[in-house]
Amino acid sequence: MPLHFLATVNLIMKQATFYLLEHAEPAGALSAHEAVACAVAAERWRAGKRVLIACESQEQAQRLDEALWQREPHQFVPHNLAGEGPNFGAPVELCWPGKRGNAPRDLLIALLPQFADFATAFHEVVDFVPYEDTLKQLARERYKAYRSVGFHLTTATPPTN
Repeated sequence: MPLHFLATVNLIMKQATFYLLEHAEPAGALSAHEAVACAVAAERWRAGKRVLIACESQEQAQRLDEALWQREPHQFVPHNLAGEGPNFGAPVELCWPGKRGNAPRDLLIALLPQFADFATAFHEVVDFVPYEDTLKQLARERYKAYRSVGFHLTTATPPTN
């Protein structure tokens, strides 16, 4: 198969990246995967992406919102909770079940324990494999779900700040 064809197919395929977390140590008020989610959102926003962080609950979304506001000024990430902010949302939006904006986004960062059906609307998804065994099993189930709906799957180590 010609290389240019493979490169084109790779650009079209939906991509899910699972970050493998090696510890469960919290980072301040955030869990390990919440802290990585904030770091990935910042990194991807700086790369020009519009990001949706799908939280497990409104409380989790508010925790991440607060953490993003507490970043150093040179690390600022324009963001808002779903339903707040400008008409089409800030570049990074935090949502939770029952509360999600409809502005188009490039990347979904999933913090949900189960596969989110709306993930199929995204070309790129970031998910996590936490250190804890019960959460690791849930991540395996999500991995299978992404594969079953046609996502190309990769694993990675979290970015370092």
